[in-house]
Parts: sequence; C-alpha cells; structure tokens
Amino acid sequence: MDPIVGLRRVPAADLAAVGSDQVLVDRLRGEIAAGGPITFARFMDVALYDPERGYYRSEDARPGREGDFLTAPEAHPIFGQVVARQLDDAWVRLGRPDRFVVREHGAGTGALAAAILDGLRSDGSDLAATIRYRPVEVDDRRLSALRDRLTAAGRAGALEEDDGRPIVGAILANEVLDALPVHRVAVLGGRLRELFVDWRDGAFIDVAGEPSTPALAARLEAENVSMVEGQRAEVCLAIDGWIADVAAGLARGLLLLVDYGHPAAELYDAGRRPGGTLRAYVRHTVHDDPYRHVGRQDLTAHVDVTAVERAAARAGLDRLGLTTQAEFLASLEAGELLVRLQSGPGTTLAAYLEARSALARMLDPAAMGRFRVMLFGKGLEPQPPLRGLSVRIARGEGE
Repeated sequence: MDPIVGLRRVPAADLAAVGSDQVLVDRLRGEIAAGGPITFARFMDVALYDPERGYYRSEDARPGREGDFLTAPEAHPIFGQVVARQLDDAWVRLGRPDRFVVREHGAGTGALAAAILDGLRSDGSDLAATIRYRPVEVDDRRLSALRDRLTAAGRAGALEEDDGRPIVGAILANEVLDALPVHRVAVLGGRLRELFVDWRDGAFIDVAGEPSTPALAARLEAENVSMVEGQRAEVCLAIDGWIADVAAGLARGLLLLVDYGHPAAELYDAGRRPGGTLRAYVRHTVHDDPYRHVGRQDLTAHVDVTAVERAAARAGLDRLGLTTQAEFLASLEAGELLVRLQSGPGTTLAAYLEARSALARMLDPAAMGRFRVMLFGKGLEPQPPLRGLSVRIARGEGE
C-alpha cells in the first residue's frame, strides 16, 4: 500500500496535555502488526467504542460545557421542549395509546430526556401521564448520571429499562449517526482507492489500497456519485445495519433523527468538500487529525442523508419528511417557549439571555440551524404533515 501525505491542521489551542490513550494506541498497533493496515472504519470503531478504552466508554464528560462538544439538548432545555411537542403530535396520530414509549439512542446524561418530560408537563399534554422513557447508551455505566438527573428533577417515574422489544411510540437519535464508523476513500490514478490506517515511524498514517469491500463502490454508484481525481470522502456502510436494527425495534410510531448531513449529491460535491468531512472534537476545539488524541477525542463525519433514506425504505419505514433544525424549531414554536420563559415567575435576566443566546445558535443557518431533521414512521398517519414540517410545507418546499 502507498503512503498518503495530507495536510493536518493543528488545533489553535494547546492540547498537548490531552495526549492519547496509550493502551488503545498499543492495541491498534498490535492489530496492524499482526494483520497489516486496517480500515479506517475499524480504527474509528476501536477509538470510539472499544469496550474498555473507547472514547464513548469513558465516564468523563463528553457532550456539554465541561466536555468536548456541545449538543443542542445540552445547550438549553428549549430544544427538548420542542421535541416534546413533536412527540405529542405523534402520540395523537397513533390514537393516544395508553403507553407511549420513547427510546433514545445516545441518551448521555439525560438532558434531552429531562427537557422532554418537563416540556410535556409545561404544555399540559396528556402524554405526560402515559410516556415511558428508555435511554440507550453504549456503556450502561453512563446511565447512572441520567437516572440521577431525572430523580433530582422528580421525573424518574417515567424511566424504565429497555428490553429491546418493539415499541409503540418514538425512537430518537440526536447526533448519533455522525459518529458511526466510516470508511475513507479517494480517487487516485483514476481509480477508487480506500485509505487504510498503518503504523510507521512511530505514528499512524494513511495508506492507499484496493477497497476492502465492493460495497464502497456499490454505494457510490447507487447514489450516482462520481468522484474526481484527488478527491477524498467518507462512506458509512454502518448506516444500513443501524437503521435496520432501529426499525425492527419500532412496532408503530415515529423515528426522529437529528444530525449534520447532506443528500449524497451535496455530500460528495468535490467543489465543496474535496477532502471529505471527517473531523475530530476535543475540548470544544475542532481539527482534522483523527490520529492526534486516540481514544480521547470524538470523531465524526457528515451523514449521508440519501443513504439514511434508502436504508429506512428497505427497513419498511415511511419517509414522513426532511427539514432543517431551524425550520423544525420554528414549526414547533420555539419562540413562544422563549417568550413564556421570559414572563415566567422566577426567571432572571441572565437566565433569559442565556436561553435566547442558545436558541439563536440552534436557529442559526451557519451553525446548528442547518442540521438535518429526518422523520420516518411506521403505522403513523402522515397527513396532515407532522407539526415539525409546517414551516417547510408553508414555504412550498415540500418535504
């Protein structure tokens, strides 16, 4: 395999103290020494999800102000309160079942769960009495913080353990798909090549070789993607299995996905993204060196929305609509929630200004506002369109 030399941007902040998890580095080195270069998907899977040392297996803060990145649910409860309104809409369309189960993947410390439960009660929704919440995390130890949070908020009664059986209700995943392992590919010498991970001269490096699976070329061909010479990109084959598993766990109801992504034609546009979208996040700093802080930084790649929609169709889900986070929040009247907070008893000026600033970031099309909100259903009445799609429909942009 041929070494690939690429430009690595060093983070502006001095993050030397973060280092790498040396045990994890040695484990990956040993795997490469034993069997040769590994796919980047394998590297990413180990770096993020290794049962003992992976980034998402750590008990350290990950999302949040004290962690490495800030998600919308962690930024302010308004996000979860808006999601609660979409859940209420889904519950009504299902005929107001006596039990409405929410299964949240990547539930973290419970910021979204707490805000949803509070939002239902604040809105006076009857769903508040029947909702049951099942958080899902890659490491069960991280669920203890969630239970503590909901207990302190007086909302623990809605929690129940997930038995994995199909539910009637909703499945949520906020910024989960972008952390699924990806393969890295490039067009070199007029051919599609895969970028593998090797160890040379004391460091991980990219090396090019024949694709590890024909599924990579097949995915690009199915999406009518034509990469140009020198272009690099990521292909997430794990989406198919993840969507299939999630769909199998939904008897009737809503699948709500929120993530940073694009349809394939935009995602693989060589003019916009000649080097791909792989990024690393550590201590609220973003950079593009996946080998810098192994096991101690998040790795993400923009989501292929086309691949998600194709996988959902194969899994028997109905496409209910696609919108942006800004449109979704506006459709469900996030602004009204802000006004309610401003006039609420006990709200300080500082608290109001913090909420307004957080909501502005969630709506900003140059920031979180352009996240994609993908809505799918099973046995869920699609008409009239879901409440979260009303702004897009009103603009005449369809779904």
